[in-house]
Amino acid sequence: MSKVAFLLADQFEDSEMKVPYEAVKEAGHQADIIGLEQGQKLKGKQGKVAYTTDKAIADVNINDYDAVVIPGGSSPENLRLDSNILKFVTEADHVGKPIASICHGPQILASANLLKGRTITSYPPLKDDMVNAGANFKDEEVIVDRNFITSRTPDDEPAFVRELLKVL
Repeated sequence: MSKVAFLLADQFEDSEMKVPYEAVKEAGHQADIIGLEQGQKLKGKQGKVAYTTDKAIADVNINDYDAVVIPGGSSPENLRLDSNILKFVTEADHVGKPIASICHGPQILASANLLKGRTITSYPPLKDDMVNAGANFKDEEVIVDRNFITSRTPDDEPAFVRELLKVL
């Protein structure tokens, strides 16, 4: 059984959290929702789902997790300036743990300076930002580059979840 950290803030894209979160749990893995504060109530952009954070980013250690998932929507924008979030994903990358990010999720990887020389995808309007961060951008449903799994939109969730579950 793997332990997966879901990095989440308010205004996440509902299905981009719900679909992988439920798939990870259904596959028998543990999933922790990590936000800026513990016990924070977070709502999706579409208002269809809400979650409460299990832990605060300041209180977690990457060594306690086997993988990281970063759902899209406005959540990554709300997390990307937090030094603890950036440290967490940087440490995960440094030891080669899987980091699965969809839609706007790669914004956190860009803010952590982790995209140089990596091949990724994201929400297509972010292409210039990803390229400027040093990434080789491809407009495909899912890209796996070493420990990074990236996808574009909710339409890509089946491929995103498939690749995530493969590495778990």
